[in-house]
Amino acid sequence: MLEYSDETDDPELLLKPMKDITWKNGISAIACSGQEKKSTITKNGTTQKDQEAAFYDPFTSRNVPHPTSDFETFVHLLKGSLGTGMLAMPMAFKNSGLFVGLVGSIVVGYVCTYCVHMFVRASHVLCHRHQLPAIGFQKIVELSFLEGPECLKKFSKAAGYVINFGLLTELLGVCSAYVLFVAKSMKQIVEYYWHVDLSVQVYMAIMLPVLVTINLTRNLRHLTPLSMISNVLFLLGVFVSFYYIFEDLPPISSRPASFSSWGQLPLFFGTTIFALEGIGVVMPLENNMKNPKHFISCPGVLHIGMLFLIILYAITGFFGYLKYGDKVEASITLNLPVETMLGQFLKTIVAIAVFLTYFLLFYAAMDLLGIVNGRRFKTRPLLKENIVRILTVLGTVVVAGLFPNLGPFLSLIGAFSLCVVGLIFPPIIDTLIYYKEGLGRLKWRLGKNAIILSCGVLGLVTGTMISLQEFVESMGG
Repeated sequence: MLEYSDETDDPELLLKPMKDITWKNGISAIACSGQEKKSTITKNGTTQKDQEAAFYDPFTSRNVPHPTSDFETFVHLLKGSLGTGMLAMPMAFKNSGLFVGLVGSIVVGYVCTYCVHMFVRASHVLCHRHQLPAIGFQKIVELSFLEGPECLKKFSKAAGYVINFGLLTELLGVCSAYVLFVAKSMKQIVEYYWHVDLSVQVYMAIMLPVLVTINLTRNLRHLTPLSMISNVLFLLGVFVSFYYIFEDLPPISSRPASFSSWGQLPLFFGTTIFALEGIGVVMPLENNMKNPKHFISCPGVLHIGMLFLIILYAITGFFGYLKYGDKVEASITLNLPVETMLGQFLKTIVAIAVFLTYFLLFYAAMDLLGIVNGRRFKTRPLLKENIVRILTVLGTVVVAGLFPNLGPFLSLIGAFSLCVVGLIFPPIIDTLIYYKEGLGRLKWRLGKNAIILSCGVLGLVTGTMISLQEFVESMGG
């Protein structure tokens, strides 16, 4: 038996003989990076391809022009998660109460991290089995369904399209939320200094040329300095926020420990999922790493990054709600005083940090569409790619302008898109890729995945319904 990774002790990642795996004839899988590999597997016994797959190392077969180091990937991972979601955590705690929110944010953070881990692990297993250097979200789902029960194989293509739709909705929805947040911050500062009353849509139009220009970048490594600057500014903004938050804190007994009605809990769930679930940027980051095995090794880039984020988010939510109570805004920075120099500085640097975060999420969306470096187009690829990029940026700004209510918007994105992508698909995929191996002693894998799937479906249904209701009410509908 060949060890899957020398960087992890996870027994689930030990490569197993391929003779027990039955594949349909003529499977052809195309890597997310544009690398293509065809292999025909026969159904009669172990073939030469089966034997080759047992010794195939996808990581040494990758051809990434500008690979990122572990540290660069860590920086991008933080940048993909640090944003308006964290600033909305006090609002999430408003819907849960202090102690339910504290425990809930830790539990949700753990489940989100585990689901991302399952997704990346599935990509590694499938790369081995199908002798592919790298695969993206859609191909992971398609190949997983092809390895499951016969009745599910016909749905492989449809499932791939569903997760692509969910991911695009998430990534571009978050981009729109970031545009809205930055525009509102700009409006607050400009009105204080110059007493000019302009709508948030005007500020969005001012941002548009800069967004278009920077989002024409095609090389992820070129975005590393922006991610570094953004991380530094955002963390600086967080520490300045803590200065205001920890000043004259009321007693803990002054805030409710739990939620007042069950209808509030899905809003907490949706906002927390929005804040913590960064699955949309995971596969583009992992596929672009110099050492992909380090992403989910123990301790890996994913686990260290998510542990840091969970602690930071829980602290922000707990003390932010303790400070402002029911007066807390959809973003904690909107509660901070604009009349002081420190408050103005804080709002400015956080707005810049969130603005710079847009680019990484947009890169992930373009990678998902398969147009990075013009690989989807045969004629005049770069021109067509630029047109798609410009139109997509314009689309995110238009959506932000049409729905200028940040709080319900964040909950709706989290409850719908992120539940589908981050909590429903990972347990399904994990079950399917190990379907032929018996799913563990006493079917433990099936039971574990059924629990996660049930939570995801419950969050999807209740969270979407209540968030949509809040969203319509906030629009005056």
